[in-house]
Amino acid sequence: MALSGFEGFEKRLELHFSGDDPLGLRLLPIDAIQQVLDAVQCSIVSAASNLHFDSYVLSESSLFIYPQKIIIKTCGTTQLLKSITCLLNHTAFMNLHLHHCRYTRGSFIFPKAQPFPHTSFTEEVLFLEQTLPTTLCYRKARVLPSKTSHSWHVYTATDLCMAAAPPAGELTVEVCMTELDRVLAKRFYRRKGECEATGHEAGKEMTELSGIDGINPRAIICDFAFEPCGYSMNGLDRDRYSTIHVTPEDGYSYASFECVVRAAGAEEEITDMIRRAARVFRPGSISVSVCMQTSDNDGIVWKAVTDALKPLGMSCRSRVAEGFPGVGTVSYQTFISRRK
Repeated sequence: MALSGFEGFEKRLELHFSGDDPLGLRLLPIDAIQQVLDAVQCSIVSAASNLHFDSYVLSESSLFIYPQKIIIKTCGTTQLLKSITCLLNHTAFMNLHLHHCRYTRGSFIFPKAQPFPHTSFTEEVLFLEQTLPTTLCYRKARVLPSKTSHSWHVYTATDLCMAAAPPAGELTVEVCMTELDRVLAKRFYRRKGECEATGHEAGKEMTELSGIDGINPRAIICDFAFEPCGYSMNGLDRDRYSTIHVTPEDGYSYASFECVVRAAGAEEEITDMIRRAARVFRPGSISVSVCMQTSDNDGIVWKAVTDALKPLGMSCRSRVAEGFPGVGTVSYQTFISRRK
């Protein structure tokens, strides 16, 4: 916990592996998963699975485990990058080989409260360079700037195979929102008389009251409400995940929304998803990062995000895109409310 308030901005780590067993990472025993989370300094509060992946709501954000990739997203003062060594030790015994890493985060609200190795992006990059196996020889680190106080930090490392053929077929959308509408943010506080309600029961009520269940009606939602405030959810829609995390306190309110969309028909889906999520929170400031295979989609993505937010009174302040090995292109846009 930061001295000034809780750090809502998450650190996100995505690792891709290859191996012979079709279940791959999903065979990790729960005690091994907990050891990885112990290194990060967080724990599991809720879980759900389907045929495609396992989903965990954490005490600080989320964990998703697919057969060949794992995504860990944590907020607060967690030490996310310390999970790598522990995870590599476990996967080595399973004959799983790391061939791609992507680390992203926004600008911390309370950067001085962050512990090693997260005190600066320079320190994070140095830690990654020293921790990742040398087979991931194509590496790049960049801070994508903006005309607001929120920049986007991206690090990728990949091997020859991934450098030559970045993943296709889907786009990852990461949305960060600050200065949430105060009335809407109050929905993520536990109500008086709810002391006996479990985090799952209170979370379900917040999901329905806020309209989060309408962002993707197809998704199975695993939600949790914290005490006295705060909320997390993971959505499972076939092989695609989504996740939302809310820090509602005045002065440093924050909400994030992340989802995966199909490359085919991505423009309409991005517009719909982002608009629905933004309506839940009505932020004063919002940033949107989209990871896609090719820069040919830059214009489509920029238009889709603008079409989502312009009707909500949001004005685009900056946009930038850059290529990364094994990832393709990362685009980054920032918006502010015209009411500011």
